[in-house]
Amino acid sequence: MIKITDVSKQFPNETAIDYNDITFEKGKSYMLLGASGCGKSTLLNMIAGILSPEKGSIEIAGEDMTKKSQKQKDKFRIEKIGYIFQDFKLIDEMTVMDNISILRLEKVDISGIDDVLESLEILDKKNKKVKHLSGGEKQRVAIARAIVKKPEIILADEPTGNLNFSIGEAVIKQLVEISKGKTLIAVTHDERLGKYFDCTVDMNKMTGGRRDV
Repeated sequence: MIKITDVSKQFPNETAIDYNDITFEKGKSYMLLGASGCGKSTLLNMIAGILSPEKGSIEIAGEDMTKKSQKQKDKFRIEKIGYIFQDFKLIDEMTVMDNISILRLEKVDISGIDDVLESLEILDKKNKKVKHLSGGEKQRVAIARAIVKKPEIILADEPTGNLNFSIGEAVIKQLVEISKGKTLIAVTHDERLGKYFDCTVDMNKMTGGRRDV
């Protein structure tokens, strides 16, 4: 369970974002829907421990992550969270397998990678360089890298943002299916994908707007 309580985030020279309290339950999938700049990606980054709020608490499994050191947050993210970034963060000149093998530097067990790649229908791309893949295939590689370590939480920032709707829809269906039993929180701008998630969160309402500080 992830519990967001009285959280506010302030960036330099910008108005603060105040978040309404919300709980993400274990084993459910959530779609965060809202306009650009409403705080969707910021919330993901705070849950992941990449950013810290100015106030409030972010509890994961009963532990207040905002009270942890950055080293502790990074360790938790490596061990417990799979993060699918909007820009994939893949190295084009490396193969699919090499991009995923980088996780070994963080002592992540990737022994189940073939099964993951097969479930995402890209096992045959395992030894291809990323630069030769389509957008949809790259997105699947990013998903594979996030879930191979069997995380308890999966965060996805605009996982279909660079794809046309039909390909994006297929990717979302696979992502939701492969995330069953875990907590999945995905940011998207396309409300048509909401039917694949257990819950849709309107971030335009959840953030309660911005305020000057």
